[in-house]
Order: sequence, then structure tokens, then C-alpha cells
Amino acid sequence: MKNRQCPLLFIGAFLAIFSISGCDKGAYRDGTYTGTSSLDDTGAYGEVSLTVAEGKIRQCRFVTWQKDGTPKDERYGKVNGEISNQDFYDKAQLAVRAMEQYAAQYVEVQDLKKIDAVSGATIAYHQFIEAVEQALEKAQ
Repeated sequence: MKNRQCPLLFIGAFLAIFSISGCDKGAYRDGTYTGTSSLDDTGAYGEVSLTVAEGKIRQCRFVTWQKDGTPKDERYGKVNGEISNQDFYDKAQLAVRAMEQYAAQYVEVQDLKKIDAVSGATIAYHQFIEAVEQALEKAQ
């Protein structure tokens, strides 16, 4: 009798593990969810807004905010509205473009592990990952 039970236990354990591992993707409730990263060393943070429909990420918006509460946008890297250091401004704008790229790529691939970090924008990358993870926790 014991020999017959062993294969049944194995099959039952396999099915339980398989069903648990398959619950991650597509297990999100429809709606809009936000997540916020922790502060970086300058006091800036990232904020993401995800829209889920039919269990998939349909829209993603990612913004990083400076310590003073202003968004990192086309003005980021300027001083008093002027470009005083072109190299600094170019690097700042690289990060701004990367933020848009991270959000668009996430909607396309639906997997955080497949998002490529942009050289020169790795802080924004880590903020993006952290903020998305927080939003997804709310969506489960």
C-alpha cells in the first residue's frame, strides 16, 4: 500500500508547487496603483503609477522628484532656468529620457527583470524598480 501512495504524494506536491509558481504573472487586480521609492543621497525619490487591465500592465508613468519637490523634467540640470554647465545638463537629461524608457519598456515586456538599466541613469533605474515593486504589492 505504501508504494502506491508515494507516486500520488509526488504528483500532489508537483501540482501544488506548479500552481503556486504560476500565480505571479497576471495575478494583478485591475485598477491604478502607485508606488514610491526611498530617498536617494540627494533627497530625491521616484514615483510610479501603474494601470492594470485584464491582469496586465497597460500604462506606466514614472517621475522622479527633487528634494525641493520639483519634478525632474526638461528643466532638470538647469540653474535659474539657464544651462550653466552643458555636460551636467546633458547627463541630467539622459536620466529624464531613461525614466520614460523604463516605463515604456515595462509596459512592453511586462517583467521587471527584463528592464535594461541605462548607463548614467542607474539611480533612476533602482528607484523605478523599487517603486514598481511597491505598486505591484498593492495590485495583488
